[in-house]
Amino acid sequence: MTRNCGVESPSPRPRIHQTHPHDTPHFHSTLSERKLRRFNTLIFVFRLAAFSSALSAAVFMLATKSASPHWNDFGAFRFVVAANAIVALYSLFEMIASAWEISRGSTIFPEFCQVWFDFSHDQVFAYMLLSADAAGTEMARQLRRVATCTANNAFCIQSDIAVGLGFAAFLFLMISSLLSGFRVACFVIKGSRFHL
Repeated sequence: MTRNCGVESPSPRPRIHQTHPHDTPHFHSTLSERKLRRFNTLIFVFRLAAFSSALSAAVFMLATKSASPHWNDFGAFRFVVAANAIVALYSLFEMIASAWEISRGSTIFPEFCQVWFDFSHDQVFAYMLLSADAAGTEMARQLRRVATCTANNAFCIQSDIAVGLGFAAFLFLMISSLLSGFRVACFVIKGSRFHL
């Protein structure tokens, strides 16, 4: 119904009821929907890889069983464990959000919030993980220099593996950050997170 000078008259076309601005349906062809699903699946794969690497890094560091030294004795290794655990939890949430978007075709939060949430958190957690792994690498080097780590010391081998897995998680999170940055650019330019 439209209103003309206080008198309502019927509209020739029914109006679309819209509860939120982000509920506006976007037209997508079948080909563009396939591209969109492929892009979202790619994001999901990198989130899964970041989750797996970060969780494995935290578990490897926590699983050291030597009596001396222990990961808890070194601040850098505590930082490696904390950063990888945080990134694993964040990546798990983002995997759920990606699966939601693939299955339902919409985001968990409103589109504006989701795009900026993904990009900003990817950036913050990627830099946090990089700094933690850099600190862990330097600590491992110092332990080798003072002969704390011998050739077959399980603690040193596991801490090296944990730091390496942390760098792999950073790599996957960095790629996810590039993809979410692309979505931000599309949102700023076109008003939608999709470039199609």
